[in-house]
Amino acid sequence: MSTSSETTIEQFRDLLKQVGSGTHTSKSLSRQESAIATELMLREQATPAQIGAFMIAQRIKRPTPTELAGMLDTYDKLGPKLTEIESAYPVTVFCNPYDGRSRTAPITPLTALILAAADCPVVVPGGDRMPTKMGLPTADIWQALGLEITQLSLTQAQQILASTGLGFIYQPTHFPLAEAMVPYRQQIGKRPTLATIEIMWSPYAGKSNLVSGYVHPPTEERTQATFTQRSTPFFTTVKGLEGSCDMSRARTAILGLSELKEGELHTERLLLHPRDYGFDGADLEFLPLDELIEQYWAVLEGKENEIGHSAIWNSGFYLWRVGRVKSLEDGFELGRSLLATGAVKAKLQSIKSAIYMM
Repeated sequence: MSTSSETTIEQFRDLLKQVGSGTHTSKSLSRQESAIATELMLREQATPAQIGAFMIAQRIKRPTPTELAGMLDTYDKLGPKLTEIESAYPVTVFCNPYDGRSRTAPITPLTALILAAADCPVVVPGGDRMPTKMGLPTADIWQALGLEITQLSLTQAQQILASTGLGFIYQPTHFPLAEAMVPYRQQIGKRPTLATIEIMWSPYAGKSNLVSGYVHPPTEERTQATFTQRSTPFFTTVKGLEGSCDMSRARTAILGLSELKEGELHTERLLLHPRDYGFDGADLEFLPLDELIEQYWAVLEGKENEIGHSAIWNSGFYLWRVGRVKSLEDGFELGRSLLATGAVKAKLQSIKSAIYMM
């Protein structure tokens, strides 16, 4: 082992000792220390034993907003970035959990297509089926719809975003350093803090509406505090289905709308009651992929069904959030119209053609 490797291992061991010393003696890392620890893990310069130990220790301790900010700094440093495109509206970045869905039907792909059809660009990052949940990821849905996104280079993904308004970041291809951490999830049997970073990190460099889903209120609080430390200019938190960016129709949607104005962060808590807008109903239970795609195609053909109502409910809000429409009601009407006229189906076909031409 080289002296350099020994020094790196010792450096990481010191960071590990801070977070892994127990309830009474553990110490949170500074933002810079957290960034260093994350980089040493992603580059696998720490040993496998150290990486696994750090993941468990940090999960037990719970990361602070400062530590999360440092981890995001490293993701920005080492991860892929789609550069800014011309757009009249902020690009919506849907930060859904990478380990997918297993209890409720995903809505995000339809929502993204509706937004793109309304000239509101969208970026959807994600990966393959991932432990420990092994849920259905958006990449599988895109492929089942005829969009082969897994082989796109970052340059090609950039071109697709610029020409069609829909961008994809596929972790196995675009961020192999992060993908190398996936086996640790299976080996430790728990979601590490990196799973939290995945619902907070944006791979888009321009003006955006960064949408972060969550399940538990403490996650929302940590997300808002982390984004505040990082001076994130415009973001939305959503208590979504299975921690996703999909708003439920079976309960009140709890949303945090934050924007940085003149150096000060302004946050509004918004509660949307589906029944007030005619969208109350049960959330569609999880379906096998082939059945889900049948439901999707029915929506794209202009037919009404429950998943279509959920897509209109979600897209209407996001259209309003980025300023495409003046009211929520206008957003719902625009989403409904784009589906009924075939504009969303046409957008899907144009994206498919653009990918095919790559």
